[in-house]
Amino acid sequence: APHARSGGPRRIAIVGGGAAGHAAAMRLRELGYDGALAMFSADASVPYDRPNLSKDYLAGTAPAEWIPLQGPESYRDHGIDLHLEHEVAAVDAQRRRLLGSRGETFDYDALLFATGAGPRRLPLPGFDGDRVFALRSLADADAIVAAARGARSVAFVGAGFIGLEAAAALQARGLEVHVVAPEQVPMARVLGRELGEFLAGLHRANGVRLRLGAKPAAYDGAQLALEGGGRIAAELVVVGAGVAPRTGLAEAAGLATDDGILVDDCLQASLPGHYAAGDVANYPYRGLRVRTEHWVHAQRQGQAAAANLLGAAQPFRDVPFFWTHQHDLELRYTGVGHDWDEARVDGALASRDFTVRYFRRGTLVAAASCGRDRENLEIEREIEAALRGAA
Repeated sequence: APHARSGGPRRIAIVGGGAAGHAAAMRLRELGYDGALAMFSADASVPYDRPNLSKDYLAGTAPAEWIPLQGPESYRDHGIDLHLEHEVAAVDAQRRRLLGSRGETFDYDALLFATGAGPRRLPLPGFDGDRVFALRSLADADAIVAAARGARSVAFVGAGFIGLEAAAALQARGLEVHVVAPEQVPMARVLGRELGEFLAGLHRANGVRLRLGAKPAAYDGAQLALEGGGRIAAELVVVGAGVAPRTGLAEAAGLATDDGILVDDCLQASLPGHYAAGDVANYPYRGLRVRTEHWVHAQRQGQAAAANLLGAAQPFRDVPFFWTHQHDLELRYTGVGHDWDEARVDGALASRDFTVRYFRRGTLVAAASCGRDRENLEIEREIEAALRGAA
């Protein structure tokens, strides 16, 4: 077994129960690692399919039993010691010891931080009330569904991917849906003006009321007040103001952080034997340092980290990929579009047969497509080949 090599880890700890942590745990066993494996999740539920929360699950078209990635028995069968509702209080990196929130200690030889990211809160009057929700966990989704029962209207603050998906999902439940966002065109910074305007039109055509160029000021449980005047009747408010990487544990343990835990191209943090994967990992990519918040990418990083925990020393060079489902539109995106300076549209947005390519100084860095899955995959391979060439 891999751990039998001299100096291989006998005890591996994974902090976090999301996509990266779950994928790492399963891959460790697939690779033949047969040492002790403990996984600590602050969540009350076994690891679940988070992307579905803002899509079918929120719309009420995906039953609850679809949501767990695997049943509890699967962790027992794989010898994964899964600790649910377990906040790790501290990591003693010198002694290689975890301190649990209930005072217990766990020794480890190698550790994976897969702590993910948490929703940003808005410090506005009334936003700490019980009718204001974030959408990050299964418990959040269940709370929103419960609050939406019998409600007539909901206001979303933020027009990012999750907010727009969730707006479409609650629209499907028959609520009057408002979206409040400071930008004039939703997602323009990521997708470009043309595609952003197309998405805005899609939502409007489906009855979503967009209040763009607007910021919330306060909420009294019945009405959302906007900066500069204006009010929206809303029995619940869902805040999608982005997320912040959960780096507190790693920072306190002495690891280098900067918008995430800083890792090298093998996903190893600044202290040997400590790795990070998923939304919390800030890693090198094409001469940039990036942190991606995509489910599939977090799983791939978890799998890569698992191999490297066992000494594989394989650089992680996967190109990020995600999809978004809004109303009846599936949009696929590949690459990292940071600081793109040109967007070229091929095909027709209106007929939902298009690819938008994003360039930085003439180099293709990302693409978004609809109805052209194969082309999207080919572009992913093209960007990957360029990455490997550069390496």
